[in-house]
Amino acid sequence: MIDIRPATLESWLSYLEKLHPKMIDMGLERVKKVRDALKLKPEFPVITIAGTNGKGSVCAMLESILGCASYRVGCYTSPHLLRYNERIRVDRHDITDEVLCEVFAEIESARESVQTTLTYFEFGTLAAMLIFLRSRVDVAILEVGLGGRLDAVNVFDTDCAILTSIDLDHTDYLGSTREAIGQEKIGIFRADKPAICAEPDIPGNLREKMRAMNVRLYCIDEAFSYTADHLQWRYQGVSGRHCSLPLPALKGDCQLQNASAVLAALDVLEEVFPVPMDAIRRGLVEVTLAGRFQMISARPVIILDVAHNPAAARRLSANLETLPVKGCTYAVVGMLKDKDMAGTLRALKNNVDCWLISGLDVARGASANEVLQALEEAGVERRNILHAFPDVQSAYVYAHEHASDDDRICVFGSFHTVSPVMTGLGESDS
Repeated sequence: MIDIRPATLESWLSYLEKLHPKMIDMGLERVKKVRDALKLKPEFPVITIAGTNGKGSVCAMLESILGCASYRVGCYTSPHLLRYNERIRVDRHDITDEVLCEVFAEIESARESVQTTLTYFEFGTLAAMLIFLRSRVDVAILEVGLGGRLDAVNVFDTDCAILTSIDLDHTDYLGSTREAIGQEKIGIFRADKPAICAEPDIPGNLREKMRAMNVRLYCIDEAFSYTADHLQWRYQGVSGRHCSLPLPALKGDCQLQNASAVLAALDVLEEVFPVPMDAIRRGLVEVTLAGRFQMISARPVIILDVAHNPAAARRLSANLETLPVKGCTYAVVGMLKDKDMAGTLRALKNNVDCWLISGLDVARGASANEVLQALEEAGVERRNILHAFPDVQSAYVYAHEHASDDDRICVFGSFHTVSPVMTGLGESDS
């Protein structure tokens, strides 16, 4: 019998999307079987990041700082904006199509040998770890995809866990309260290992549950903290050190909370991999992360932000208010229908003058009509809703053609909303 494998990364990804009957199917049994068949056991420290928002920023800052300190860093994040290759990086470089196809074929053989299926995300998680082992990285950074306890990255024990924030999102999978969601997220914690909590408002009995896990717990505003002004910020660390630092290149008030969690993690791991202060400073000013309050133009102001839940939208709202414009603000928005669309849009209704809405042509995408209904539920007046468009790029083109230099365009709502705009920008630059 001839064994025919996909020949290109595109064909592999298409195959992986159909391999398991559900795109999201939480649980560790399947991925553990294949992990063991591949004998994937990290020989380097692992830092695992969970949280409702802020995970990508924390990963990016850790990767940047550790890279500036000359460590060989493996970083696994999701989802991607433009290319799947963005999800797996070694030494701050995306993995090539060829390497991904090679490891996918190896994982597929192991999967068949243990007679199980894998989800798209589980396949990618195993690919990342296999690549990191082959690349002999010094440290691996793993971003949780959904929740924590039952997420695929949790099959690899962490040497330091970071919890960035706890808020309502993915309630169908994680629970309907902040405490229930937090309970799922702290599933990445390990006994006797450091756990950094950057959520200042720990809900209910979650703190007691954290301590019951016998972790070395470090909470923001207790074990570490920060203060800021317009030119720099000051970090008060786990070890008692105080230092003044340049503001991170990532924009937004929330980034100092994220940066302090990063430095707290580096504090508690100092004996494993010490990081000099100049690497911290360089890493903070050199870090990049597409789609997080990313300003791509000044006249008119154009901002891309993947905010897709109420907590992220509130942060986007606060950031917009720090950068007022003379003219009006156009919002280009598309969302996934399993999100709290009304709650997300409500958080931004006072910051937007003209709404340009689009459906998203993906499996979980909301139609333009569903976004319209959510806007009405959020209390947005119909006179402020300019138009519904067949796709995001059409909405963005309309905004760009009608916005004056004094206006602002904010593209938000999902990775699937920001991605086509970024693709169009790349094509127009080529």
